[in-house]
Amino acid sequence: MSKACVFFADGMEECEALIVVDLLRRAGVEVTTASVNGTRTILSTHKIPVGADALAEEVDCTAMDLLVLPGGMPGTLNLGASAAVTEAVKTAAAEGRLVAAICAAPSVLGDLGLLAGREAICYPGFEDRLAGASVSEEKVAVSGNITTAQALGSAIPFALALIRQLEGPDAADAVAKAICC
Repeated sequence: MSKACVFFADGMEECEALIVVDLLRRAGVEVTTASVNGTRTILSTHKIPVGADALAEEVDCTAMDLLVLPGGMPGTLNLGASAAVTEAVKTAAAEGRLVAAICAAPSVLGDLGLLAGREAICYPGFEDRLAGASVSEEKVAVSGNITTAQALGSAIPFALALIRQLEGPDAADAVAKAICC
């Protein structure tokens, strides 16, 4: 069974985070949600309290096949300011494990130098933060072990792309069919 960690931060776009968690779990992926805020309850960008499974510093990210950064503001800034997140993402990317970010969060990957020479997409207006990437015209860009997506409207295709990479096309197709997508 594949393992994934979805990082939660105060100010995250709750739908971008929870759609990914939901669809990955439907595909049989073991998902851990990890708060970077020192408490297991975070407050989303739309002021919705969301509970996390663990604190980021409690999670063994080296055991994860996939790390996911949801967007939203100031959630993206909070993820980028978290040493637990940035170190885990850099290590995972260097080891060839999957790293994914949606909306404004690809800017964190760009700031870490992880997008240079890759195709990537982000929320409109953040393209200058993709540092060396070729900006994709697609809603979801898969470039090696890094996957990025534009915004909330691309959360379902983003999650399905992650399932395809982790569990294969049959699993992604089965989840898509189950949710009438």
